[in-house]
Amino acid sequence: MFSKESSIQIPSWEKLVKKYQTAPNRKSIWQLCNSFIPFLITWYLMYLSLDVSYWITLLLALPAAGFVVRIFIIQHDCGHGSFFKSKRANDFWGMAGSIISFTPYHYWRKNHAIHHASAGKLDQRGIGDIYTMTVEEYLQQSRWGKLKYRLYRNPFILFVIIPIILFVVLYRLPISDTKDFKKFQPSVYFTSIVIVAIVATLIWLIGWQSFLMIQLPITFIASTTGTWLFYVQHQFEDTYWSESNGWDYTSAAMQGSSYYKLPKVLQWFTGNIGFHHIHHLSPKIPNYLLEKCYKENPDFQKAPVLTLRSSFRSMFLRLWDEKEKKLISFHQFKRRMLDPTGNLSRK
Repeated sequence: MFSKESSIQIPSWEKLVKKYQTAPNRKSIWQLCNSFIPFLITWYLMYLSLDVSYWITLLLALPAAGFVVRIFIIQHDCGHGSFFKSKRANDFWGMAGSIISFTPYHYWRKNHAIHHASAGKLDQRGIGDIYTMTVEEYLQQSRWGKLKYRLYRNPFILFVIIPIILFVVLYRLPISDTKDFKKFQPSVYFTSIVIVAIVATLIWLIGWQSFLMIQLPITFIASTTGTWLFYVQHQFEDTYWSESNGWDYTSAAMQGSSYYKLPKVLQWFTGNIGFHHIHHLSPKIPNYLLEKCYKENPDFQKAPVLTLRSSFRSMFLRLWDEKEKKLISFHQFKRRMLDPTGNLSRK
């Protein structure tokens, strides 16, 4: 881990990442093959398994959802222009991925670009991230405002209810009609029309019951997993937040993004997104070169590390404590309020 008293600075990081920013087309093509094709095969096997046992269908939903997450990472890289050298190729495969991930490519790319530009800025929260209140902001809320925030940050609502609503319903229509997003509205409708056409065709071929029995568990697992990954890579105890006038790009990447150390099979299915601090330093690095960049540069091994086990503690962290410079739980918040000194207990 690192000291909260000093930020991580890597003066030469731009030079270090430069050689990893070129996407070899053969590697990108191979990743397309080992992601899209297995997903389609697994989906078909799920259909065949319906005549055998639905337990087999549900079991197959796990790798199928894993491939959806992996395809989403490809779409994500295309949005950064890092998956292929060609913008046209990036946009084509980004759009292709968006059909499977149920995520409108151009709209989400804009939203995600804002996230990269504002990650760790206290005064620019709410776009492309999981909204987090500070302790002082929470104290100023009405009883209804506090209840709404508590409901929003409840793990069941945040990781089970919201993901399925977001990916199935909200992403079918433009969520924002602001000037910055208005030009992307047609692409949202286009994506939704294509998805509806494919769904209608599949229902015509295999029936609506079979389709739902296959697609619902895939979408549920994939959307929940994607939301969890996005959450845990920035929402951990010693993360980084700062007002814009004191915000530092390197610190926001190296301290505000975690290295999520996953078992190899999960690392593969999640497209190396666990090396999130490097991704935030240089979004132009394709996902399949992130691990290589990490291993070859000791400076990039200074980021906060989360394991699968330790990461689950972060789901109970709800408020940013500006005094302690850390995320705290409501239980810690309550203890602090009961402490006459106003200091957060470290017990």
